Amino acid sequence: MTDPAAAAWHRLAETSVLLDGFHVLKHALRFGAEVPLAVTTDREAALTLAAELAPDVRDTLDALLTEVPEDTYRSFVPRPHPTAVAALAVRPAREANLQKLAHTPRSAPVVVLDNPRNLGNAGAVIRLAAGFGATGVVTTGTLDPWHPTVVRAGAGLHYATAVERLTIDELPSGPVFALDPEGDDIRSLKLPDDAVLAFGSERSGLSTELRARTDHLVALPMRPQVSSYNLATSVAMTLYHWTTGAP
Repeated sequence: MTDPAAAAWHRLAETSVLLDGFHVLKHALRFGAEVPLAVTTDREAALTLAAELAPDVRDTLDALLTEVPEDTYRSFVPRPHPTAVAALAVRPAREANLQKLAHTPRSAPVVVLDNPRNLGNAGAVIRLAAGFGATGVVTTGTLDPWHPTVVRAGAGLHYATAVERLTIDELPSGPVFALDPEGDDIRSLKLPDDAVLAFGSERSGLSTELRARTDHLVALPMRPQVSSYNLATSVAMTLYHWTTGAP
């Protein structure tokens, strides 16, 4: 006899966002994700964890979580999470995200990752952007910003900001500040709230297309002979500078 949870999972999986792990599910719920199905191998342990770390969503999880055998849980996820919690969520409507990205005046920048290659880095950037209250994160190129690995690395905070993949021509309006070693020292610049903050590929930097759209090239302070910073580190430094309002 087919497990009802397994049948529901397989019915929903192809059109849903995988929330892989307790913390991913916790954040998604906090920021309004619609979650039709959540499973765990140990309800009591998951609810105890919620009571300790996220009491604000504990009751929601109590009503939502279904306990399943470990083999069933492992069949749902590519890499089992230590918390043994997984869920499926509805992806935010693209139209709604595009409206958020296009809305002006903006009170916070949009982060653009130009042709990123590393799924984990993309997720870390989305987590940072959500933490800083950025309007959204846009990727160009082939990487899917809603890939399960990106969502896992982003700790479910895709639901706290607008995340979409666009072409260069579709980027939101606003002055483009692109990170480049040849740019002006960021410490000499004020980043406006409506800025589009662009970061090149980890491997090849800014594309020719994005460079042509750029209004200001910006450089982060860096010791000589150090090649580069990690992508997420660069984004964090830039967003922090924006929050300071300097110079």
